[in-house]
Amino acid sequence: MTEPVDRLPQTRKSYDSAVFEHPDAAPLALFRQWYDEAADHVREPNAMTVSTLDEWGPSSRIVLLKGLDERGFLFFTDYDSAKGQQLNDDPRIAVNFPWHDMERQVRIRGLAEVADPADSDAYFAVRPRGSQIGANVSKQSQPVTDREQMQAEYDAAVTEFDGREVPRPDHWGGFRVRVFEIEFWQGQQNRFHDRWVFRRADGSHEAADLDDASAWEVVRLYP
Repeated sequence: MTEPVDRLPQTRKSYDSAVFEHPDAAPLALFRQWYDEAADHVREPNAMTVSTLDEWGPSSRIVLLKGLDERGFLFFTDYDSAKGQQLNDDPRIAVNFPWHDMERQVRIRGLAEVADPADSDAYFAVRPRGSQIGANVSKQSQPVTDREQMQAEYDAAVTEFDGREVPRPDHWGGFRVRVFEIEFWQGQQNRFHDRWVFRRADGSHEAADLDDASAWEVVRLYP
């Protein structure tokens, strides 16, 4: 019996969604609509693939969306992590929401900017205490000897912060993705998918508010 990986050429899922006609909303309103629909079908609708750049090329990982408004998409991380350092050196960023169960994806390109400290403080304050402690302990993306070392450092921090609030470390906070391109992708039969992309109306790659309809033009793309 062959393994599933040996059957990759024959592995496929047929899509059968309704035709996605010309969007009649600004990007922010359309994303909110799609997100709310995904929330009823997708286990973690706020899980998004974030791609950054270093001297060797692109690097991707999954993070969680934790804020959204007309300015863009907000997520949080360790600023000293690989992605934090990469974004500090080069703010160009790509984001993908892979909503497979909806036969949809949203593709975003933009520029990352460090979030206001007040936004980082506000989100850190509502994180579970264990996650707050973990953010203080973890040296994200750095080598560690073994799990025992990590656990020992975590346990020491639990003792250190016993009976008081856990502070947000200076090296931990948010990035906001300011968007200059956002595509809404809907799967269709025969791989003849519907793709509508919002690009800057002036042809630039400057970020714009997602609720400003005049800043965007929408174009259908071949699949």
